[in-house]
Amino acid sequence: MDDTPRKAPGFLSHARLIGFITLISRLVGLAREMVGAYYFGANAIWAAWKVAFTIPNLFRKLLGEGALSAAFIPLYAQAVKRQDEKNTYAEGAVPLEIDCNGPPAGALHIDAPVNAGLNSPGDFAAASVNVLVFLLILVTAVGEAILLALMMFAPLRPDHLLTVKLSMIMLPYVLLVCGTAFLSAVLQVHGRFAVAAATSIVLNLCLIAAIVSSARLFDLQNPSGQESAVRWLSWSVLVSGVIQVAMLVPSLHAVGFRFRFMTAIWTPAVRRMLQMTAPVAVGAGVLQIGVLMDKGLAIALSEAPNQSTMHPFGMSLRLPMAEGAAARLDLAQFMYQFPLGVFAIALATAIFPRLAREASAENAPGPRSTLQATNEFRAVLRRGIEAALFLGIPASAGMVLVATPAARLLFQHGQFTSDDARWVALSTAIYSSAIWAFSLLQIINRAYYALHDALTPLKWVVWNLLINLVVEIPLLWTPLRESGMAVGTLVSFTIQSLGMLWLLSRRVGGLGLRSILPGILKMLVATITMTVACLGIAASPIYPAAESKSGWAAQLMLLMTTGAAVYFGACLVLGVNVPGWIRRRA
Repeated sequence: MDDTPRKAPGFLSHARLIGFITLISRLVGLAREMVGAYYFGANAIWAAWKVAFTIPNLFRKLLGEGALSAAFIPLYAQAVKRQDEKNTYAEGAVPLEIDCNGPPAGALHIDAPVNAGLNSPGDFAAASVNVLVFLLILVTAVGEAILLALMMFAPLRPDHLLTVKLSMIMLPYVLLVCGTAFLSAVLQVHGRFAVAAATSIVLNLCLIAAIVSSARLFDLQNPSGQESAVRWLSWSVLVSGVIQVAMLVPSLHAVGFRFRFMTAIWTPAVRRMLQMTAPVAVGAGVLQIGVLMDKGLAIALSEAPNQSTMHPFGMSLRLPMAEGAAARLDLAQFMYQFPLGVFAIALATAIFPRLAREASAENAPGPRSTLQATNEFRAVLRRGIEAALFLGIPASAGMVLVATPAARLLFQHGQFTSDDARWVALSTAIYSSAIWAFSLLQIINRAYYALHDALTPLKWVVWNLLINLVVEIPLLWTPLRESGMAVGTLVSFTIQSLGMLWLLSRRVGGLGLRSILPGILKMLVATITMTVACLGIAASPIYPAAESKSGWAAQLMLLMTTGAAVYFGACLVLGVNVPGWIRRRA
């Protein structure tokens, strides 16, 4: 049977909107990183702030955009869909009941008592937000207690102690940023993506203003002035969190959501959501622990003023990374995540509610079960994979090609040295080699969550962490030094993305990937053609060689325009007209 959808879904249109707003946010974020590099460079104090700022963002990815959203969106989307269907056939429709005592897949059915109360989608969302607030307050309190104990009792060197103090200031941001992400999930189900995608712009603008003002308030030429400045930045993070939540209120009111304190939140719907959340939370938790572990390794194994060795078990061992490695790796991650955030995450954010609505209501995930997926689900997923790779494959090659001129142009100024830029460029090139894998994984993970299978992503996250550590730790003591961490990420995510895709296709009885394979092969050929053309330009006499901002800008623009023209031209010659395909069917 032909499973091509007769009515085209609109997720690609939403993805374009999210991508555009995310592009603006990333550009503002890039400005933030440039300003930070100019005033602080890549020293131990700035690295401490970078690591401390990572902690609340890890919880955002774990809870706000991770576990709870992954469990909430499918339940809420299917609830809203059933209520919309009922409203189509009945006047004065009554609230929808979410059956959470039925099949283990979290199937939803309509049972419409007049006083359904907390079983209505709106009340389910409000109760879920109450649960989130309770959990986040608990997480914040426990986290502050742990950080206080570290500050008082652990023998920490100065930059590590500063990291703990800054983390204590910014930890309450967990409540604000996770709340923003979860409330954004409510809007996404109702097809409102713009304001949710724009909230990160506020954070970047607040930090830029705080960095510039700190340069006027404090002497950034000495360590004490820099320490005062990063404390100032930490408080500005909290201010931005309040503004982000406030931005969402009008749109939430427009879709009928009202936050209210509720005591009766332990409903069947909420219990079902938490049951689905548990394995996702563990999986996301392992992944975020891995991210935090990388950050911790970067700052723990980096040199600091007057310290170039460590003494484990009484032995003297050279610290493998130069001072500021954590800050440089953070910039490299920002660089490769730039196209990832603009294209892949935007696409995955838009496709998730659609996948959740189209997933079968009879899924029973288990180690030997076959997940049930509708034909519409398969078609939407194939289109998502093809769209992700159409940009992910050339982005991987393109970022490798432009890593050096981009890093020098954007960051090599002020206190950020040419050696710092060289390390950022190398790490960026290695990370970027896996952009296609990151892009693919964004789609695949959401497909599993839409099918109510959180166990498989959990298993793969554990394998990812183990592979990453096994690969990266020995490489730290090689000439790669800090860039060895990027190699571990490249290897582990490549294996995870391909393995999860193969397993998903096998478990749903086939995704029909052969139908899109010719197009993907043509994308690979176009990317190879683009790479050869750019390398030829770089080796030609017309390639600028000046060691200056204008020279690096000219190199970057020449490579980018050549790459884009050759890739899209090759796609056109090969018959890959994905932009036109998107316009026709989105």
